[in-house]
Amino acid sequence: MAMDAQAQARTPTPTPTPAPAPAATPSSVPPPPVLAASREPREAMEDTVSSIEKTLALLHQLHCSVSSFSLPSQLLLLERLNGVVKELMTMQSSAQECNLQIPIEVVSFIDEGRNPDEFTKGLLNNCIQRNQSTRGKVDSFKSLRKHLLEEIEEAFPEETDAYRMLRTAALTESRSKAQGSALLSNGDVKVKSEH
Repeated sequence: MAMDAQAQARTPTPTPTPAPAPAATPSSVPPPPVLAASREPREAMEDTVSSIEKTLALLHQLHCSVSSFSLPSQLLLLERLNGVVKELMTMQSSAQECNLQIPIEVVSFIDEGRNPDEFTKGLLNNCIQRNQSTRGKVDSFKSLRKHLLEEIEEAFPEETDAYRMLRTAALTESRSKAQGSALLSNGDVKVKSEH
């Protein structure tokens, strides 16, 4: 009799569960909630993220129910399974309003088990290399222009002076137009920071 009392003490007592939920059938699962079509993308994204977090929590609960499954906890398991299905439908409907464009390379990185931040890091490094290459080309053309102007000035000094005067006038005119277009509606001028 003492053994029976110890065995009963070790077995968990089933927790009372609410009324049994029907199994997940196409007719018993409610349709996903209809979300307002005029919502802002930020709201839709927040709803999707919230739904993903809820789904993860429900999946964790479902995992706990499955790992400690016993016949009396079958109704609880079905309720949690229905909750996951319902939340997945909510997630799908809210995700349809999100307009995300994810590069296929990022999806491939994730499929390979790699961190998507590696893709971003590689892309950034590639941009830096291209920027340095382009900067080198620009500097080369500036050097070539300077060298050509020096050579042309020796051969054609009068034409070079006329060219410089025209270039200065054109530069002054373009700056005044740029300042005119940089006026804000209140009359202030947009200031472009120079590096």
